[in-house]
Amino acid sequence: MRIALGIEYDGTDFLGWQRLSHGRSVQGNVEAALSFVAAHPLNVTCAGRTDAGVHARCQVVHFDSPAQRSERAWMLGANARLGHDVAVLWARRVADDFHARFGARARRYRYTILNRPVRAALTARFVTWERVPVDAQRMHAAAQSLLGERDFSAFRSVACQANSPMRNVHEITVSRHGDEVRIDIAANAFLHHMVRNIVGSLLMIGRGERPAEWLGEILHGRDRSVAGPTAPASGLTFIAPRYPAQWTLPPEVTL
Repeated sequence: MRIALGIEYDGTDFLGWQRLSHGRSVQGNVEAALSFVAAHPLNVTCAGRTDAGVHARCQVVHFDSPAQRSERAWMLGANARLGHDVAVLWARRVADDFHARFGARARRYRYTILNRPVRAALTARFVTWERVPVDAQRMHAAAQSLLGERDFSAFRSVACQANSPMRNVHEITVSRHGDEVRIDIAANAFLHHMVRNIVGSLLMIGRGERPAEWLGEILHGRDRSVAGPTAPASGLTFIAPRYPAQWTLPPEVTL
């Protein structure tokens, strides 16, 4: 039996999604909780691994188990064993050929910047603070040069293990909401640190340190060394992957 789960987590105190032998990971915590519910060890596969400090609003995973449990039992049982910073939102029985990673047709991220003179207190774990005023409209205009299928070598980390730098950005918007500037980006997939590296360059444009056309020049130059710095992990949230309707998953993860 194959089960899919939607999971949210605060990534601040994790070393990332991937299971590690030397520290706390989201995968390790989720697998331990589910293994207790199933009464046997099991492994989960996620839609997209997140780095240390990165959050998720609806990460999707799948796992296989012969244990006879209801969808509600998987959800409630796992949550009873998880800490305060991870929660299973839903569980669905899916066909055996569903795959959380390879079945996803799109993935969405949001980067949130608190743009005011005073640092955050209540939301500090989920935003990046930028005290210098930034021009969100200018950042949005610059970001449109990233749309479509492109070589994103200029925005991948040196540790990226992807076979190809080609990615297809479906949508990217930069918008201001009071003191918050939100960067929303959807693509078929992402390279390691791709979103945070894009944000680092966009912030330089927003502060007026570079012209709007600079972002397109970086993209075409394919040289990571001339792009902006990697933005902090705290502001980044994996919103959700998207799957074809045939899998009958909840609306927030369905195309």
